[in-house]
Amino acid sequence: MSVLRYVCLLLILGFTTCPVNAQRIVRNGAPKGRIVLAESSDATAMQAARLLQRFIQESSGAELPILSVAKPRSGDVVIGRLSAVGLSDNLPNLTKDGYCLRNSDGVLRIGSGGGKGTVYGVVTLLERYLGMNYYAAHAYDLNRQTTIEFPPINIVENPAFRYRQSQAYGMRQDSVYRLFLRLDQPEDIFVDRLWVHTFNRLLPASVYGAKHPEYYSFINGMRRPGRASQWCLTNNEVFEIVAARIDSIFRANPDRTMISVSQNDSNFTYCRCEECEKVNIEEGSPAGNYIRFLNRLAERFPDKEFSTLAYLFTMKPPRHVRPHPNVNIMLCDIDCDREVPLTDNVSGREFIEALKGWDALTDNIFVWDYGINFDNMVAPFPNFPILKPNIQLFRKHGVTMHFSQIGGAYGGDFSELRSYVVSKLMWNPDQDTDSLMLHFMRGYYGAAAPFLYQYEKLLEGALLAGGQRLWIYDSPVSHKNGMLNEVCRKRYNQLFDRAEQAVSGDSVLLRRVHLARLPLLYSDLEIARTTSDKDLNEVVRKLNTFERYVTDFGIPTLNERRNSPVDYCRLYRQRYLPSETKNLACGASIRWITPPAEKYRKLGETTLTDGLFGGASFTDSWTGWEGCDGAFVVDLGAEKSITTIETDFLHQLGQWILLPRSVTYSISSDDQTYQPFGRVDFPEDQSVPVKFVPATVTRPEVQARYVRVDVEGVKICPSWHYGVGCPCWFFLDEITIR
Repeated sequence: MSVLRYVCLLLILGFTTCPVNAQRIVRNGAPKGRIVLAESSDATAMQAARLLQRFIQESSGAELPILSVAKPRSGDVVIGRLSAVGLSDNLPNLTKDGYCLRNSDGVLRIGSGGGKGTVYGVVTLLERYLGMNYYAAHAYDLNRQTTIEFPPINIVENPAFRYRQSQAYGMRQDSVYRLFLRLDQPEDIFVDRLWVHTFNRLLPASVYGAKHPEYYSFINGMRRPGRASQWCLTNNEVFEIVAARIDSIFRANPDRTMISVSQNDSNFTYCRCEECEKVNIEEGSPAGNYIRFLNRLAERFPDKEFSTLAYLFTMKPPRHVRPHPNVNIMLCDIDCDREVPLTDNVSGREFIEALKGWDALTDNIFVWDYGINFDNMVAPFPNFPILKPNIQLFRKHGVTMHFSQIGGAYGGDFSELRSYVVSKLMWNPDQDTDSLMLHFMRGYYGAAAPFLYQYEKLLEGALLAGGQRLWIYDSPVSHKNGMLNEVCRKRYNQLFDRAEQAVSGDSVLLRRVHLARLPLLYSDLEIARTTSDKDLNEVVRKLNTFERYVTDFGIPTLNERRNSPVDYCRLYRQRYLPSETKNLACGASIRWITPPAEKYRKLGETTLTDGLFGGASFTDSWTGWEGCDGAFVVDLGAEKSITTIETDFLHQLGQWILLPRSVTYSISSDDQTYQPFGRVDFPEDQSVPVKFVPATVTRPEVQARYVRVDVEGVKICPSWHYGVGCPCWFFLDEITIR
């Protein structure tokens, strides 16, 4: 054989044979291996096998058969519990959801430590060796190749937390997407969907409240039964009723072992009866009563696990009592600001002290972390830099379960990106956040990625430079002199223009960029409504664009209160675009009779008559009274002809802002003698959405210079409200006089 022919033969063999030690499972579109379920494999192993089969076929066209308990041969992939897949030598230490991937003798073995370990092992195999990336619901890519070979593999991975939960709207649309995020959901482990704020489900006030008010909190001098009231935890009858209820729930669900017995969603509503207050004082925290109660349940049901909240008034750990090992502490950092890591601001450090305190008491901690803007989900929320250090902090202090409540709603700020990054970091907090962001953006936004990445980085820097806190009830208006000032927003919009241009020929990518632009459009609109100096044509153009996008995309809500973005656009035209009818109260002076809360007093002297209406967040333009009535006089400066007086009230139950009982108007020419003008009574409103509710009185024309407004507040939150027994607010904005 000539040297040339010999060299050619070597080249041919090099292209048609496996590299040394490689495992070939597909060759030229035909299966060379099989998927083998190990002995005693469960439904999760079958799910993993089908997942691998599906994407191997999608990549190569070859369908690998799935066999049960067959003797492995070269090219096979064996899936099952670690002890059953043939990895008996040097068994790795796997925890729940952990996995081992190892091949030898031409066989790849995927061993599980329990939970979804086999599924996550397959996911890792697909990501690392088939180039698969799952970005959002039904949005993924993978390498197309007719021959699939695996190099030598030896991977052992355990998750940082045994339970990882987050929010991603796509998980409801695509079950496979959820597997690639490696996320749990409450229904996976909690019995009968009893997951947080369960007191009223276990001891309904509608059933027991009327006959047994003593079962519920003693607040401000009396028992306050209600659907948001807490329990009187020193009442033994309460314990026995709840224990019997829990026993029946577990008997009906014998496959479940975990339940949440946790306070209703409210603050300051814990019981202060004589017996409960003794414990509160002795333990230095209301949490002491809760842990004593949960420990009794844990003793009654030693084979079950009980989760309870350390939230708001129970965040601080007790001095003496220690949670039993089967009592899970769900610690929440709801009051912390989000512009810097928890270690770097006062609110965060207060939470860290609580975390350290609980860490000293128990090894069973579940942290609920917030990365969401409840009041304005469709608004920029540049908190990516704090995700990694916060998650690392939780791991450092022994947290074993983690819920990262990010803004995962459809239409929210970079919702798909945020879900991707958080899910990766909860599995392994040591990954680089920027690398994850860039990887996602390049795959999901294509050529638009550099411009969107630059936009996000500019936002993050401007947030820090602006010195304004980022919090979970934020408003774009709060940042109009900081990260959302006019110069910054101009630059952001230029970047989005370039992003749209870069993908203008791809309708799928362009649609994704339009979706990502919604928070910036919303911010432009929100800030525009707070100023009289604006280009109305430009505002209308952006409003029309925003309305077209939210309609085309079907964006369901702007906030936690389920306000419709389409309704927002309609209200914007009615409420914030200039009216042709002159308001006589514009610029008028205000004199308080019963003044608002101190922090709103000075502001209210101008915002009540500045001609600008407030938005859905109470943090801008609104003037608030807490636990009292309100009264003031509007001085028009001279006698005017008056036919109509209107005041504008905010309804936002989640912030304890209720409509008042009534508002009464009276008029005067000398500020001494007042004549009645009219009165408006408000019916009780228990609806969830944020509302702007006018109180309007119209009558035949009269002459007056002074208009007095008297508001009768509800004062105390009623039994159906979150703040039962505690002072409530009413908020007032613009005074309109015509």
